[in-house]
Amino acid sequence: MTPEQIEALFTSADGAYAFARWGRPIAPVVFGVDEATLEVVKGAIEAVVVLAGHRMAEIDPELGANLMVFFIRDWDELAETPNMDRLLGDPGPLVERLKVAGATQYRTFRFDAAGAIQACFSFVRMDEKMHELPAETIALVQMVQSILTWSEQAFSSEPPLAIHPDSGATVLRPEIAGIIRAAYDPVLPAAAQDASHALRLFARMGNAR
Repeated sequence: MTPEQIEALFTSADGAYAFARWGRPIAPVVFGVDEATLEVVKGAIEAVVVLAGHRMAEIDPELGANLMVFFIRDWDELAETPNMDRLLGDPGPLVERLKVAGATQYRTFRFDAAGAIQACFSFVRMDEKMHELPAETIALVQMVQSILTWSEQAFSSEPPLAIHPDSGATVLRPEIAGIIRAAYDPVLPAAAQDASHALRLFARMGNAR
């Protein structure tokens, strides 16, 4: 990838560059799935954390769980779930926006004083099309989008996953995997708002080959 392509992945519609990675071990919890799917989701989380060279934990000392993944049937569940306002504020306006947009996923982040990711709350609406996808694909996409603060349109034209030409398995695109590895290089900052950061990611990707 070129530095410009990397920069675009972290540049919002208003032209602002915003990058952040996790600053603490990830302590996940998953809601709304059966035991078999839970293992698939946890496996995807572990795989992406290992790829990044980051760490996991059983419990976050402040939050208990800092990565919460919710699988729901419709967006109205956000307004009906007790204590959801503690995560999202008043969920009513958000629910209406998501319904109007026909969205199938939504995530929001919290950040620490240094700008690093402190927590992520991810919601997946399992409509008919989502039910047709393998659980491994859904779980991997969710974790890829939770490991860094990609821009809203980062994967609008090309998803982060691809089909392996030999095995037919769904895998993470090599260039996206390279960005994730580079982003967690300890030499780089945990958060950045200057687009020159994309050049540093590009340089680290070269070193990782």
